[in-house]
Amino acid sequence: MRRRCFAEFFGTAIMVGAGCGSIALGASNLVISLSFGIAVTVAILIFQPISGAHINPAVSIAFWRSGHLEREAVIPYILAQLSGATLAAAFIQGIGTTTLSDEMSLFSASLVEVFITFTLMGSIYWIVLRSQTHISIAFFVGFVVAVLAFFFGPMTGASMNPARTFGPNLFSSSAPLIPFYSLTTVCGAWIAAELYNRFNQRKDQN
Repeated sequence: MRRRCFAEFFGTAIMVGAGCGSIALGASNLVISLSFGIAVTVAILIFQPISGAHINPAVSIAFWRSGHLEREAVIPYILAQLSGATLAAAFIQGIGTTTLSDEMSLFSASLVEVFITFTLMGSIYWIVLRSQTHISIAFFVGFVVAVLAFFFGPMTGASMNPARTFGPNLFSSSAPLIPFYSLTTVCGAWIAAELYNRFNQRKDQN
């Protein structure tokens, strides 16, 4: 378990450090989106054989719900992910917080975050069921993250990940938004897990 948690710690740190680091450098929305996507791809390539490379508490919770992660691993995984995100955010001085666009109401933003996290988690289930190699999984998930970040980042910051928000926001005035992003992202992933379970139940019945 210790080795798996270290993998989640460093994988999440890579994702937050590279993605939010591009924000700290003043990159464009396209570059920021690609940075997050590439960072996720790299993290999965390195750490998937060790821990599954969830690097996202919402993913870990969804995988527990669908039977892909044992119960006793959920809390250690989440703590490792949040710690990795916090360490990376500390290095870049909390730059890269997840915030809402001025045009977005809290309700609209919640729908966006639930939808994009659901889409991400659904995509993960889809590729995991169809791929035998972690290389294809890494590139596919990284691509999905980049696309969702590009289109929805200007609206809500496209968190999709409680750890991605927790680290940078903890060091800024945006800390009160942490519960909002945590709840909406977990809800989106949970819905995907429930649909996955129902799909498998129907498949078994047939």
